[in-house]
Amino acid sequence: MVRRGGAVPREVALQPPGWRIDPDDLRAAIAPKTRAIIFNNPHNPSGRLFGIEELQIVADVAIDHDLTVISDEVWEHVLLGRDRFVPLASLPGMADRTIKAGSAGKMFSLTGWKIGWIVASPEKAAIAARAHQFLTFSSAPNLQAAVAFGLEEGDAWIEPMRQSFSRALDRMSEGLGQAGYSVLRPASTYFMCIDLRASGIDVDDEVFATAAVERAGVATVPLSAFAEQAPTRHLVRLCFAKRDETIDAGVQAMARAKELFA
Repeated sequence: MVRRGGAVPREVALQPPGWRIDPDDLRAAIAPKTRAIIFNNPHNPSGRLFGIEELQIVADVAIDHDLTVISDEVWEHVLLGRDRFVPLASLPGMADRTIKAGSAGKMFSLTGWKIGWIVASPEKAAIAARAHQFLTFSSAPNLQAAVAFGLEEGDAWIEPMRQSFSRALDRMSEGLGQAGYSVLRPASTYFMCIDLRASGIDVDDEVFATAAVERAGVATVPLSAFAEQAPTRHLVRLCFAKRDETIDAGVQAMARAKELFA
């Protein structure tokens, strides 16, 4: 989409297992024609929740170079621990230069609904609305009405939702650990990453993913698909937002997949 708008994207790679923002890397990516930073917190595919110090790095660069930040915060309610989510726009000087994206699909675990919103200053909201006119002209009115109903119901459901996902994460993590996998535990999202190299599997992530689905019956996502420049090739992503029996079956299949490379 960036390229279709006539712009040139410049990636800033986050390195596992910490997935931390390097201020030098971020500043090095800023060019004279840079106009915006696209930022994702909580982060998919790593599941990282960025704290105030790293948010300040992004804010400082945006302010120093007079940039808009398009902040994808669709996972803000799907937290798996006790860490607190901090909206980027809440930092000093960021309210007028941040376009926050939210998602009912992620918030209510209805990802196929594709109902979302932005929060921005009137000036930036008007610009985003004009661009959106040429992307998705209209969403289904009945889904919009359902989301409005859900938003008005209050927040009592959030903590049980988080506990449910945390239990699922624990179940899958424990099972994969027993199967000999090295798990990078996420702080948010429905996804966890497996470190193939640390698990004793010395193959490319795409090779593993292909063999796992074709010969062991389990689908994983190679993380190299998420980057163009020097992608990480020893991690795969799994979804743990499943019923217990599905998680257990998936863990068994992952055990079979590991045996393929023993």
